[in-house]
Amino acid sequence: MTPTWQSADVPAPVPITPAGWVRVVFRGLTLGSITFGCLGILLLVRLVERPFFGQRRPWTPFITQFVCRMAFVILGIRYRTHGHLMRQPGAVVANHSSWLDIFTLNARKRIYFVSKSEVADWPGIGWLARATGTVFITRQMRDARAQQAVFEDRLHAGHKLLFFPEGTSTDGLRVLPFKSTLFAAFFTEPLRHGSWIQPVTVVYSCPKRQDPRFYGWWGDMEFGAHLLTVLAQHPQGAVDVTYHAPLRVADFPDRKALATACEAVVRSTLPGTGKPAAVNVPQAAGGA
Repeated sequence: MTPTWQSADVPAPVPITPAGWVRVVFRGLTLGSITFGCLGILLLVRLVERPFFGQRRPWTPFITQFVCRMAFVILGIRYRTHGHLMRQPGAVVANHSSWLDIFTLNARKRIYFVSKSEVADWPGIGWLARATGTVFITRQMRDARAQQAVFEDRLHAGHKLLFFPEGTSTDGLRVLPFKSTLFAAFFTEPLRHGSWIQPVTVVYSCPKRQDPRFYGWWGDMEFGAHLLTVLAQHPQGAVDVTYHAPLRVADFPDRKALATACEAVVRSTLPGTGKPAAVNVPQAAGGA
C-alpha cells in the first residue's frame, strides 16, 4: 500500500449553502450523465475497435477527452494550457494534487494513466479506470521486468503513458521528491534509446476567499465530501497546465538522474516551490 502524504494543518470544512446544494444537484447530475453516458458509448465503440486494432485505440480516447473537457465547463473551472504536446513516443509525468488531475490531464492530451494496483478494486472508479485503458502497476523493483513488458506493449501501440512520480497527492502547493522506480522501465532495451519523458506542471488557483489548498485532496480527506465542496463552489477558480520540453531518456545516465531532472522542471512553474540548485537538465534535441 502506497503511503499518502499527510499534513497536520487541514483546511476547515467549507459549509454548503442552499444555493450550493442546488449547484451540487445540477452539476452532479449533468456530469454523471455525461460521464456514464459516454462510458456506455465508449464500451460499444470498443467492441468494434478492439477486434480490428487490439491495444491501439484510434477512436475511444476522443470520447474520454470530450468528457474531461466538458467537466470543466460544467464545474465552471477555468482551464488553461501552455506549451506543446510531445510527439515522440514515451511518457508524461506530472505533480499530483487531486482527483481533478484525471480530468485536467486528459482534457487536452490523449494519455493512459499508470496507477497503483489498488485503484482497480475501488468501486466505480476502478471500473472507469479499466474501461479507459489505465495501466495498473505496483511500485516494487521486483516487478520492474513485468512492468517494462507492459510499458513496451503500450508504447508500441502508440500510447502516451502518464504517471505521478510523487506517488501520492498533495495540497497542490508543493512538489514532493520524485520516486525513480517507474523511470527504471525506460532504461532497458529498446526503450532507452527510443523514449522521451515530458514533464507537466499542474497549478490550481483557488476561488476567491477560499483556502489556497481548496482543490487539493490528500491524506485521509473523504472523496465524497471533497467532491460535494467542489460541485457547490461559486465562483470557481482555475487550473493551468504547462507542458514542458520533452527529455530524451538516453541523455541521462540512470533513472535517478532522470527523475531528479523531471522534478526540477515540474517545480520551475509551480509558484513558491522554486528550482532546486545544482540540477543539470539537458536540453533535448527535437521538439514537441
